[in-house]
Amino acid sequence: MTNSEGPDSPPAEPKYWVKSVARAADILEVLAAPAPGNGLSVTEVAQTCGISKSAAFGTLQTLRSYGLVSDDGEGMSRRYRLGMGLARLGDRARSQVSLRGVAHPVLRELTAATGMASRLAVPEDGHAVVVDQVELDQRVRLDLRMGQRELPHCTGLGKALLSAVPEAEAARVVERFGLPRRTPRTITDPATFLAHLKDIDRVGYALDDEEDAEGIICIGAPVRDDHGVCVGAISITGLKLGLPAWKYQELGGRVRDAARRVSGALGWVFEEGV
Repeated sequence: MTNSEGPDSPPAEPKYWVKSVARAADILEVLAAPAPGNGLSVTEVAQTCGISKSAAFGTLQTLRSYGLVSDDGEGMSRRYRLGMGLARLGDRARSQVSLRGVAHPVLRELTAATGMASRLAVPEDGHAVVVDQVELDQRVRLDLRMGQRELPHCTGLGKALLSAVPEAEAARVVERFGLPRRTPRTITDPATFLAHLKDIDRVGYALDDEEDAEGIICIGAPVRDDHGVCVGAISITGLKLGLPAWKYQELGGRVRDAARRVSGALGWVFEEGV
């Protein structure tokens, strides 16, 4: 069978594609584009979606009856906006998403890809608390206990979480808990550490290079929700022995990308350079 579609043809519709539902979804996306306070007319919606005014009007009225679209004005001045029913559904969607449930399959993939144990932690009182982990099936096992509180300044999880909050908040955590030395490689100077957090935020992952325990490395990256708020962090942990320095960047990229996948499942939209 030959393909008669040109290079600029739209992708084939899925087998169970329902055009009326797709049209409604397109209209909601269009209504999400204007700045706050600015609605769109039926004509503008129809032109943007590439449909007739009658189809646009009928779909808008149906969505309006469910509270998914709102309108104001009369006649030619009537404008349509997203309805507050979407906020209710958004709250329900967030309540149905479990951070641990979303992250666990990603942790399994991360461990399989890196050969290191992986963990998920959430912030609690300035520290990182481990709530899930995937260990390696091997003789050499690291002491990675569930519920363990990770220090904020010398662990991959702790530094990842701290790098995702405003600098003033990070400074308060440092002032409150200090920077106790765990190994000769632990950063103990506040100014140096705060500058270090900026570097972590820039590259998207944190490296604990024997800063918490000698012979152990840990690489962590923050996880964000649909509002861009850091709600957790994931990491990989393993023995440093025999691991070349050039490998850190590759592993860091894997952890960062995995964290972004979890964040995406929570509704966060990553923008390059942000």
